[in-house]
Order: sequence, then structure tokens, then C-alpha cells
Amino acid sequence: MPERTDFTALIAGHTSVIKMINSGESGLPVLTRLLREVEPAVGAAGLVFVEFAPAGGRVIAATGSAEFVTGRPLPATHPATVCLLSGPPVREVGVDAIPGAIADELTARGLRRMILARAEIGGLTVGSLHAFYSGGEPRDATQRAVMGYVAACIAHMYGDQTGLPVHGDGPVVAALADGLAVVDREHHVRLWNPAAAQVTGRPADEALSRPLPFPLPPPGQVLDHRLADGRWLRITSGELPGPGTLRVVTFRDITDQQRRDHDRDLFVAVTSHELRTPVTVIKGYADTLTDHWESLSDDDRRQAARIIGQRANELARLVDRLLTAATENRPGGEPAAPFDLGDALRSAVPDLPADVRHRIVLDLPADLPKALGDRHSLATVLTELSTNAGKYSLPDTPIEVCAEANERTVSFRVADRGIGIRPEHVERAFDRFWQGESGDRRRYPGAGLGLYLVRQIVEQQNGWVSLRPRAGGGTVAEVRLPRG
Repeated sequence: MPERTDFTALIAGHTSVIKMINSGESGLPVLTRLLREVEPAVGAAGLVFVEFAPAGGRVIAATGSAEFVTGRPLPATHPATVCLLSGPPVREVGVDAIPGAIADELTARGLRRMILARAEIGGLTVGSLHAFYSGGEPRDATQRAVMGYVAACIAHMYGDQTGLPVHGDGPVVAALADGLAVVDREHHVRLWNPAAAQVTGRPADEALSRPLPFPLPPPGQVLDHRLADGRWLRITSGELPGPGTLRVVTFRDITDQQRRDHDRDLFVAVTSHELRTPVTVIKGYADTLTDHWESLSDDDRRQAARIIGQRANELARLVDRLLTAATENRPGGEPAAPFDLGDALRSAVPDLPADVRHRIVLDLPADLPKALGDRHSLATVLTELSTNAGKYSLPDTPIEVCAEANERTVSFRVADRGIGIRPEHVERAFDRFWQGESGDRRRYPGAGLGLYLVRQIVEQQNGWVSLRPRAGGGTVAEVRLPRG
């Protein structure tokens, strides 16, 4: 007989999540906590939540035996994505019914059955919740009902847009359309179309006969206005012909456009800031050698040349990052082939920046199986992850690199003992140009491209990468590649 739902645990867990929300927490930490509370209550071996956007899905939260899939992408055309988005909103299937290698990976860990519940807003799927079980027998009907309820709760979190969607091109933002309203001379709403309700989150019964919930530009002019939830509207207005003083107002969500404009401005600002430092140092030491060559000792000349070489290497890496990010593609990629991951990691260490290289501590098993991918690109991945680890930890602390394998994947981890990463930032950290700090007084320099490029490289090899806080302080970055 299948295990039954522990309603006491479920209610207690749900209460703790509500307390988190009431205390001001939101987004990914709340979602992850919800999954951790629901997992034992429904007797599952692991829970997974996939967030869907127009380009496809991505696992943004996972627990228990399924935690290893955190960060895994699901392209829109992938058979598994099509499977998850079709059929009844709540259903139970065997794991082997999921097309592709994902089912093999789950089955290899003893997960044989799944309850799937889609999180939907107005018919739009924002994500899917999955509970995995080791037994092959059907689950209790109550467990399916609970999963549907929890998925609906998650959909409500998306509707509130407090920290969700995690990714900027998320489903709620992408679904918004133009809104239209008619207002009188006091700017009270007389007409409010369904798209207006979607854009603003205000249904017609809360908008009609009330003041317009955003500023009204003069007729013929355009106004960009930021809503309280962080989204941007582009608003236009014009006078309606005929008796009375009525004005028609049209507005659309331009959050994506604002984000692109922000990225462009940030690109210019970050590029000028990050390029200036190595260029200034190189010029300074080159001028010193030119103007004072005769008065410098051999040691001084060698030291100057060494610093010029180091800064030139930094400059070359930065330019490579910028060019790769600008083209949205990694040039020169090789076809996937089996390679020795352990040997590739060992070979990449001598080429790491000197201030990072001496801190690396390798723990690689001798019998590590081969991975399937592009060996050459692994040096870039290790460089970015270890440089990132070094930047956010003290200079005298180790950066640990270890590896392991299971039946389907080969993985390695880069762990530091630094300031750590906040749970709500474990996915945002992979966004292009994103940084935990902003402004001219950032303690940690960088262009915000390293982790973005790592994810691009790894996913082009059918792998995935994730971040998590390290127990005891610090951050762990984990890369998983298919076995060769």
C-alpha cells in the first residue's frame, strides 16, 4: 500500500512557509522551503519545480533524491518539455514515460513513479511541480490532490510576482498584452479591458469608477512608468471625439525592453570600468620601462614585465568574455567526445591565474569515468569558477575541486569558504552582467559575465551547472556532464 499524506506535517510546513512570506521573504527561498516541507508530507523521495518561459523550462528548485537536477534546462522543443505541458494538469505517470535521457537518470537513482501538477495562471503554464517515488505502485488519490493544491499555491506566488519568475524572460512577464482604458475628466476609469487587468493585476471590478492606478500623460505624449512590483508600462493617451471629456489610455508592458536597455547601459559602464584598470597598469609600467630603463635594476625590469604580462592576460580574458557574451555564442566549439575529466581538470590548473592557482586543492578519484563533451572548453569553465571562488573568499583559504560520477553523469564541484551566496541569488547569478553589488564602491570587481559564460558552455554540451550555499560558509558550484 502506498504511504498516505501526513496532513499534520503538511499543515505545519505550509504554516512555516506563510510565516516566511508574512515576514517579507519571497521568491526562490520561499519556493525551495515549500518543496522541502511538502516532500515528507506526501511521502516523496524528492520534489522538483520547473519554471517555464517562452524559450523553454529550467529546474529552479529541487529536493531529496532529485536535488541533482537543479539548474537543468528543458528546451521548448525537448520531448520531455512537450510531455510536461500536455495532458491533464494533475496526473500520475511512470518515470519511464518521460522521453529522453532524463528518465534514465531518474530511474538510475531508483525513482520510478511521478505525480505531476502544473502551476497555471489563466490557462498559462508558469511551471510544473513533480513528486518522485521509488515504488512502482500507484499513489494515493489524496497525494495527487495535495500536489494540485501546492501547484496552485505556487501559481499564486507567481501571480503576486514577489520574486517570481526567477528569470527575466519568465512566463508572467511574457504573457502580458496591451491594455486599454477610458477615463473621465477626473481620471476615473469608465472602461477597463481584460488586457488592462492582466497588465496591472487589477480586475475590472477593482478598477471601474476609481482613479487610474498610474499617471496619465498629456494627449499625444508618451510616459514610461514603473509599477510598484517593478514592471514598466509605456502609457499613451488621446481625447475621444464627441460630447463630454473622455480620454482613451493605452498601455503596454515594456519590462523586457527596459531590461535590454539596462543591459546595454550596464555593458558600456562595466566594460569601461573593467578595461580601464588593466590598461592603466600596463601603460604605467610600460612608461616606467621606457622612461627609466637605465636607472632600473634587472629585478625591477623583470618585475615590471611580469606585471605587464599578468595584466595583459587579464585583459585578454576580459575581452574574450565580452566578445563571447556579445555574440550570445561560444565560437570554436568542438563536437562532443569522451574525455578524461580528472586529467582535464589537472591539466587546467597550471594555466589558472597565479593568485588562484596556489589555492587549488584537488580531490579527484583515480577511477573517474570519462565525460562526454568538449575537453578544451573545460579550462575556461574551471578558470571562471575558480576565479569567482577566489574573488569572494580570503586569499589564504583553499578552493576545493572534487569530482564524482553516477550511472548517467560525471560531475565536479568548486567550493570556497568565502562570503557565500544568498539562496535567492543562486539562479540570478547566471544572468548576464548580474552582480550581487552595484555602484562605484563595489568591493568585488568583475564584469558579471563569468557564470553566464559557464552556463552557456556547459549547456551546449548537454550538461548543467548550479550554485548553492556551502555548509559552514562559502559557495559550491557544481557542473554535471553526460558520461562518455
